[in-house]
Amino acid sequence: MTVIASHGLRTTTRATSPLRSRPAVRNFLEPQTLTPADLSMVLLVTMEPADRPMPTVTVAEIPAVMREASRLGLRSVKLFAESAERDNTGKISLETDVLMSRAIHACKDAEPSIAVMTETCLCSYTADGVCYLTDRNGRPDVAATVHVTALQAVAHAEAGADIVGPASMLLGTTGGARRALDETGHEGVSVMPHVIFWSSLYDGFRLTMGAIPKAGVNRDFQINPGRADQFVDTALRMEADGADMILLEPAQFTADVLATLRKQTRAPLFPFSVSGEYKAFTHVDSGTGRRDVRLLIELFTMLKRAGASASVTYAALDIARQLS
Repeated sequence: MTVIASHGLRTTTRATSPLRSRPAVRNFLEPQTLTPADLSMVLLVTMEPADRPMPTVTVAEIPAVMREASRLGLRSVKLFAESAERDNTGKISLETDVLMSRAIHACKDAEPSIAVMTETCLCSYTADGVCYLTDRNGRPDVAATVHVTALQAVAHAEAGADIVGPASMLLGTTGGARRALDETGHEGVSVMPHVIFWSSLYDGFRLTMGAIPKAGVNRDFQINPGRADQFVDTALRMEADGADMILLEPAQFTADVLATLRKQTRAPLFPFSVSGEYKAFTHVDSGTGRRDVRLLIELFTMLKRAGASASVTYAALDIARQLS
């Protein structure tokens, strides 16, 4: 396509220009920028069917969900599980029949080729709802927290998990999980710690999973959103401690640190689009009854461009259906 410039000379529009009007050429030049393989599906697992702020599944419902995920081309799932029993040790999380372990088994039995990622944290198991254990004075007990979450990592690996995710933001938990896995013959299981900016976007998850700290908003070890440098330093330190990949949350507020980290590490980076983003960026269309996920598609396209290996999202199935 050519145009006449104001001075009378003819100029040629390059083939990469959006001014190219032929659909076939545009389709040829513009690759599919987001695919189902770029998404990881979040499952919030509850004991019984539940009417809660965020969508949940039971263990009995997992096989059908996993088969649909496989059909649509999803390649990973991120599991969270509730617990009706709580104490001041978190040891209920280590029992072989705990809900998380049963959920892992259900996922791997249904679709062994889909990678199962878990959260290794204590907020669903402690009486006060915090992500760590406390000492007799109510202060964080770092050594005890590292020990229990390392045992959690082993329990998840033994149930079939492919990737475990220390989420308390205590720096020792990454190395503790890596050592425990190696010492118990699970060298092939990956460790993906969470690096977290504190945000009000987590409220939907907390209400759904009963992970609300009794003392109020729990952000003791989460990072002030103004401290991009601290976020990057924390992620790199976790990698040095044995992390194989890094989860960044909340997704929409991590684009800058994602791009920075992409230049400093080859580790896979996974932005986690949390509950508040799901509720703010999607809605059910009253005409079709389908969930409108166009804004999330735009968000995840941007994050992929910034260096994301995949984006973790509650809307993975809805997005995959639209992309397919």
